Amino acid sequence: MRTAKLDLGWMSALAGLSLALGCASASPTAPDLAEALLPVPESQVRTALVEVLREGGYDIDRDEAAKTAVRTGYRQETDSPWDWLLRFRFGVTRTRVEATIASADEHTTQLTIRVAHEGKGSLFKLWGPYETPLPQSAANQIRLVKNALGLL
Repeated sequence: MRTAKLDLGWMSALAGLSLALGCASASPTAPDLAEALLPVPESQVRTALVEVLREGGYDIDRDEAAKTAVRTGYRQETDSPWDWLLRFRFGVTRTRVEATIASADEHTTQLTIRVAHEGKGSLFKLWGPYETPLPQSAANQIRLVKNALGLL
């Protein structure tokens, strides 16, 4: 009688653990990517893109070798003296942008923006992909660049 009770306890614990592990896996999110063909020269698109990203709180990585790419560091999501405690204990999200600018011809530019949004829920979690919020989305970044160029 005792072994039957013990076996049932182990089986229920094993079933609960496998169910918890199966539900705990994060679902992968699709990369946030947007493209636009702009009727503006490449230099103007690059200037507008850098301006939009700086106003959005991004630091632009300077890489003179990559003339066709613009990369940013992580965006400052919050700004106060106690942010380290908030980030360390409760976790936050962070966003970075990679943009590719290619000249299609003399007066047309292909702009591709990829946004990586990551988050973590607490101290004991690792950074993982999250769905990009609308203000930081790639489509919104394209819209802001078009607006800066006066195309909207």
